[in-house]
Amino acid sequence: MTIDRRVVVLVVPAAGTWAPPGREPDAWRLALAEDTYEVLAALDVVEVAVAVAGGDDDAVAEVAALTWPGTPVYAVDAERPVLDAVAKAGAAAAVVAVSHDVPDLPGLLIGKLFRALSSADIAVTPAEDGTLAAIGVRLPVAPWVAEAEPTFDTPLTTLEDLKPRRHAVALGPGWHRLRSNADLARLDPGLEGWDATRALLRGR
Repeated sequence: MTIDRRVVVLVVPAAGTWAPPGREPDAWRLALAEDTYEVLAALDVVEVAVAVAGGDDDAVAEVAALTWPGTPVYAVDAERPVLDAVAKAGAAAAVVAVSHDVPDLPGLLIGKLFRALSSADIAVTPAEDGTLAAIGVRLPVAPWVAEAEPTFDTPLTTLEDLKPRRHAVALGPGWHRLRSNADLARLDPGLEGWDATRALLRGR
């Protein structure tokens, strides 16, 4: 039923950002996006979509080539990618937006955000660098969340300061994003998955 519909949206920037030395930024961006998408596509009882932040038709097509047939892929506003992705997900009970740079994210953490949204207006997976790896939003979007316009770079303290009641913001287990050389040390070579990222780091 529509009331139980849950959507996970992978949010991918339209252009390359940071990349390890010697790696081409766009290739790195797409490798991360591909691996993170595979994590989300393996989840049960959710629908998966991909949002390209600030992307044109070519950028959307480039990212769509990484997904399974039938996966919705669309452009969203670069300035408010999370709430735009939530809005374009359609009728749902809750939507979790995930940053593209968490290729080794345990799928279990997404489930924890959905469970938290049964009572919270917004649920987040904090990243070790002070940003957010994933943002879950209960629908309809609470007015204070719409006003805050959270992005993955929104400090958790900002949400805590704005929340209208004690349990409006739920905090899931933390994780890490790959945004610097130091972050690469957090990748576990023995962990299955993140194949595209692994291959790029090995120079293949």
